[in-house]
Amino acid sequence: MSRILVTLLRHGRSLADDLRVHEGRFDAPLTEVGRAQAQQRLEEFRTKRLRFDRIISSPLQRARAVAELMSEGLEVPLELDPDWMEQDNGKIAGLSYEEGDRLFPKPAFRNPYTRPFDGTGESEWETYCRAARAVQNLVNRGAGSYLVVAHGKILNCALWSIFGIPPLGSTRGLRFSFADLGYAVLEYQPQQHLWHLDKFEMGFNTLANPLEVAPPQPG
Repeated sequence: MSRILVTLLRHGRSLADDLRVHEGRFDAPLTEVGRAQAQQRLEEFRTKRLRFDRIISSPLQRARAVAELMSEGLEVPLELDPDWMEQDNGKIAGLSYEEGDRLFPKPAFRNPYTRPFDGTGESEWETYCRAARAVQNLVNRGAGSYLVVAHGKILNCALWSIFGIPPLGSTRGLRFSFADLGYAVLEYQPQQHLWHLDKFEMGFNTLANPLEVAPPQPG
């Protein structure tokens, strides 16, 4: 039986985290801590003898740098795919958290069709549809093992699309807590249309020891 194995991996700590600014499409590089996290994850994958046929990455540099490290370290071809870019957060990208809260205060309720930052960027539904297309393209590749390197929001949307969970806007719902270098391992059996979530590793803490488990990070 043909199987499609997918590992969804979030990037590591970036300069935007150090600067405490909204990330999204703000194209911040990895920090040295982020590179150390990526190296640690690479060593883990080597120890576990994980094998991938292809690495697919967001072209944003914080994800691409992790993907390039994995590609070189695991000797796997790398492709860049803009469908795996983080949610376009429009005018808030690059603003400090304080300035973002001042200019774009969160409403009591936001529906998933709303482009939240003065009508700029993507709505949650738009991001979700892009993630669903990215998953479709993975499945179209056929049997194999694929590593995707991307960002917290787009990875959540990909998992929601896989498990049939619609975007909810500001309504409380299921969130997958990807911290730095957090990852999910899934298996898809096309003949049965059956997905398995085989593993979820939350990721590393960047507030103290960079290799401790931590709460989710934005972007």
